[in-house]
Amino acid sequence: MKDKLKTVYVCTNCGEVTPRWLGRCPSCGEWNTLTEDVVAEERPASRARRAGAAGASRPAAAQAQPLHQVTTGEDNSRIVSGIHELDRVLGGGIVLGSVVLLGGEPGAGKSTLLLQLSGAVGQAHTVLYVTGEESVRQIKLRSARLDVDEENIMVAAENDIDEIVALIEQTKPGLVVIDSIQTMATASLSSTQGSVSQVKTCTAMLMETAKTLEIPVFIVGHVNKDGAIAGPKVMEHIVDTVLYFEGDKTLPYSILRAVKNRYGSTNEIGMFDMTGAGLVPIDNPSEMMLEGRPVGVSGNCVGCILEGTRPIMADIQALVTKTSFGTPRRASSGFDTARVNLLLAVLEKRAGYFLGNLDVYINVVGGLNLYGTASDLALCLAVVSSLMDQPIPEGLIAIGEVGLGGEVRNVANLEARLREAQRIGFRRALVPHHNLRGLPMAAFTTLEVVGVGYLQDAIGAIT
Repeated sequence: MKDKLKTVYVCTNCGEVTPRWLGRCPSCGEWNTLTEDVVAEERPASRARRAGAAGASRPAAAQAQPLHQVTTGEDNSRIVSGIHELDRVLGGGIVLGSVVLLGGEPGAGKSTLLLQLSGAVGQAHTVLYVTGEESVRQIKLRSARLDVDEENIMVAAENDIDEIVALIEQTKPGLVVIDSIQTMATASLSSTQGSVSQVKTCTAMLMETAKTLEIPVFIVGHVNKDGAIAGPKVMEHIVDTVLYFEGDKTLPYSILRAVKNRYGSTNEIGMFDMTGAGLVPIDNPSEMMLEGRPVGVSGNCVGCILEGTRPIMADIQALVTKTSFGTPRRASSGFDTARVNLLLAVLEKRAGYFLGNLDVYINVVGGLNLYGTASDLALCLAVVSSLMDQPIPEGLIAIGEVGLGGEVRNVANLEARLREAQRIGFRRALVPHHNLRGLPMAAFTTLEVVGVGYLQDAIGAIT
């Protein structure tokens, strides 16, 4: 008997299923997230199947074991790929049995990174690379261009997830790559490839296979026009790790960031340079960000952000000029505009610099987006430098949060930031005065660390 088909509407944010379309999801409250899907109606089980056949033994109950008897296998629980920027984001390597979802804009380098990863892991393990978008010949052409070690890489062009799972169980590789999940489908569902039910079911099947055989699986996910991974949000809840490629195509680098990681921190980032030979890890992002920095030009000040355990120098530029309109403009690139307005108000009220009839433009060189408050002091000094048309002394870095009272407040991990500044070659650092307590001053032989308590003190140190 053939299953009947029915049309349902599935929320891409929470997975809620409704029989008719609604403007707002009744479960999560999001608007315009219900998409049409066609599924097969499940036939109700017979009473004999539900109650069990007369005289038949009951199915075995699920088994549980004491937690203290479970072994972790710490000696070989991770696979170190050798691509240290990727290993950093993953928390030290690829965990056995984990499922990693990799998303990003078209052309960001998702397939390139995974093919390079296959070559690196293939030096010690067998890799199964499954593509649903390209032919095997196209994969070979890219592999030759990237000069990937192909000895232990098996390639399959397949869209049937049932066949792929059977292939994984048969070959038992050390790593599986699925490119991409939106092209996969199972014959048990009548909906088309890329639909909500197909993506969710295929991801769940891969997750079950990975956990059962303890084989790590990397899945490529397409993104929608909003930049989020296409498909149901529940897919991101199923997998263990979600990675995003960030960055504009016009920038000389790409940032790999973990937004979910069950086996490591989500604060770490990896930086890559897209070249003709593939993605090359950037070992010193601070030096790259400061490359070509102007000397003797007003409106430039260097701050330091912390991405996980990695300090990165950021060149903050400010341009203050007379406005041509009744209302002055406030434009910011790489820095939160609301935070900029707050700091400008502090400069007016606490430091006496009137900016009410002046346009203020803020730019973070290199396309970095500065999160947190540790760059507040650097931004304020850059604005004052541009307003007074007085360059900030070369070799100076400013680190600190600025409060509404004009005070310079403490920042976290100041020692790591100062060590990076000393390594780059900075000679003077303005830091919060209260942060000096417990700071090993003897470690900074070539860097003069100056503590400031208020914004006026920091401005006086550069003028």
